Amino acid sequence: MDNNYTTNPKDIKFHVANYLRDVKGSLKGKTVIDVPAGSGVTSRLLLDSGAKVLAFDLFPEYFKLKDISCQRADVTQGIPADDAIADMLICQEGIEHFSDQLQVFKEFNRVLKVGGDLVITTPSYSNLAAKFSYMMFESETNSQMPPNEINDIWMEDQSVSSEIYHGHIFLIGLQKLRILGRLSGFKVKEIRYVRLSRGSLLLFPVFYPLILLRSLLTYYKNMHKLPNISKTKKKDVYKEQLLININPKHLLDKHTFIVFEKKNDSKDVSFKYKEVLKTFDQET
Repeated sequence: MDNNYTTNPKDIKFHVANYLRDVKGSLKGKTVIDVPAGSGVTSRLLLDSGAKVLAFDLFPEYFKLKDISCQRADVTQGIPADDAIADMLICQEGIEHFSDQLQVFKEFNRVLKVGGDLVITTPSYSNLAAKFSYMMFESETNSQMPPNEINDIWMEDQSVSSEIYHGHIFLIGLQKLRILGRLSGFKVKEIRYVRLSRGSLLLFPVFYPLILLRSLLTYYKNMHKLPNISKTKKKDVYKEQLLININPKHLLDKHTFIVFEKKNDSKDVSFKYKEVLKTFDQET
């Protein structure tokens, strides 16, 4: 197995390898799902850590590891694994390819045990360079066209799956990752810094004061809205969002690396604040 990826600081696999070394002591004998497993680089690292690995991918033909098999799985249709089977799930460079990301989060929740970790890496859509590129042309970077049917249909084989392997059509930022996690039974456990985005660094002196001021004003303004909701409850939600938005590391990070903890099953999630929701028979 080629280990060049795990020794190159510019490759996300290098940072995933560092994370797995940090948590190696907790992986021995644990079940970890690797999806999409790709060529098997991360599965190899997990095996070396003593974990039992369940590998899945839409196109397992590209999986090179001989020690374990990789099963075909269209995650949007379900992972062929039992409920609450895994202690950890790693979705490395996958979430940006899935069209129904909330359903994918719920599927991740289904196969994880309560207290299990969900590790997601994805190109940053929250750093300043990405925000600026989106503002200018709704593109991932200044050198790319916006998502389109020429550049972003990466693989399609109707004989194998009806699902198209899309490119980065569904890029997602930290705030949306957070709410998808909350809606499916997860809570943010850790956001790891990966490496510096030079383009973001150039934009930082100009835009950070504006972001900081606007974020603080929005936070305090919303703390005074919805008076029937307790300030404690609003602060728990809004402060977490505020800190994500104004953290310089998030605005300068080249890549997103976020770890969630499963708090409860997605079917048990409820945010029905009676103070906010209206029934259909109420006048608007």
